[in-house]
Amino acid sequence: MSEKIKEYNVNKIYDLHKVTYDILKTFPDARVFFLKGNLGSGKTTLIQSICTSLQTEEQVVSPSFSLVNIYNSKIGEIYHLDLYRLTKVDEAIDLGIEDYLYSGNYCFIEWPELIENIYTTPLITINIDITEIQKRKISLFKQ
Repeated sequence: MSEKIKEYNVNKIYDLHKVTYDILKTFPDARVFFLKGNLGSGKTTLIQSICTSLQTEEQVVSPSFSLVNIYNSKIGEIYHLDLYRLTKVDEAIDLGIEDYLYSGNYCFIEWPELIENIYTTPLITINIDITEIQKRKISLFKQ
C-alpha cells in the first residue's frame, strides 16, 4: 500500500530545482525511485535535475536505447534505467536489475511497472502528470 507524501505543481521548468531539493531533503535515506508518467511528461527532465543536485559529472540523458546509464558523482555511482522497451520481467533480470536496485546507490527507474512485483523494499514512486502545456503535477508516494 502506498501513501501519498507530497504533491507539487510545477508551472515552469525553473521550478524543478525547488522540487528536486525538497525530494532529496524529504527522503534523505531513499535510494530507489520509480518514475511514472506518460511519454513527454518530464521523467528524464526531473532525473536530470536530481542528478544535477547530486553533482553528477556527466550529462544526464535518457537511457531509452541503452536501457541503463551510469553517472559518476561525489557520492558514488547513480543509476538511471528506462524499462519502456522491455516486455518481460526476465529481460529486466537479465539486465541485472537486482544489482542496481540493491546496490545502495541512487537508482532512478523510468517505466518501472514491469518490475514492481519483484522489488518489495520500501521505495519512492514519483508520478508526473501533464496538467497543461509546460505545467506538471508531481506526486510523491512512499511504499
